[in-house]
Amino acid sequence: MTGFDPATVQAALAGASLPWSVRFYPSVDSTMSVARALADAGVAAGTVVVADEQTAGRGRMGRGWVSPPGENLYFTILLRPTQAVLRRLAMIAPLAVAEGIEAQTGLRAEIKWPNDVQLRGLKCSGVLIDTELRGDGAALALVGIGIDVNQDVSGVPEIAGLATSLRLETGREVDRTALLAAVLQAFDRRYAEAAAGGNVAAAWKARLNTLGRSVTVSGVGLHEEGIVEDVDADGSLLLRRDDGALLTIPAGEVSLRPIAPPADR
Repeated sequence: MTGFDPATVQAALAGASLPWSVRFYPSVDSTMSVARALADAGVAAGTVVVADEQTAGRGRMGRGWVSPPGENLYFTILLRPTQAVLRRLAMIAPLAVAEGIEAQTGLRAEIKWPNDVQLRGLKCSGVLIDTELRGDGAALALVGIGIDVNQDVSGVPEIAGLATSLRLETGREVDRTALLAAVLQAFDRRYAEAAAGGNVAAAWKARLNTLGRSVTVSGVGLHEEGIVEDVDADGSLLLRRDDGALLTIPAGEVSLRPIAPPADR
């Protein structure tokens, strides 16, 4: 597998709107925990913690994230956004991943609500966002992203049949350095757009593959079934139940699964 060159990523971000600083670690427990420690130490927004390997990678809803060395991308972006931009991060992050993947591979990546990135209905990237509001109206946000780049996921029982990698989809090894640069460039553009009051939601919604589907949505104290009718401006799911009620379900610690159509008889 090709190595990783943080200096090349840093150079690709010259002139960006955020003051990006890329920090590379050969192995960490989790890029989220390293980024948290850096945030507590006062490190500037725009810092990106990248690791070649995670020994205790985190996914959403308390799940682990398979993180072998030398194959994929594992990184966390440290931000201090306004509350207005904070509300758009769950859109900005998966949208940037999808746009970065498309720029590097030509593959049309889609988003499964709220923020998984998929190829042909198989997951290739996940996003985990930890936030902390501050009294002055600003916020701390840690945006953790994992992308299956060159791993043969078919050999991992936990995700086989549910996930894919860019290498499996393209039939070739994908340069992790160039991919991270492309994702961060897209993130920078979309973050600046949101900060200027732009309509990031429209581009995010255009990649959603969840609209019009029958789904089950579950989380802590939540279990609902229905048809995804739309999403609102804040990215919440608008779910039409069988009884006609329209529910608004915010993006967060929830799980969404499609309901398979009945078999033909």
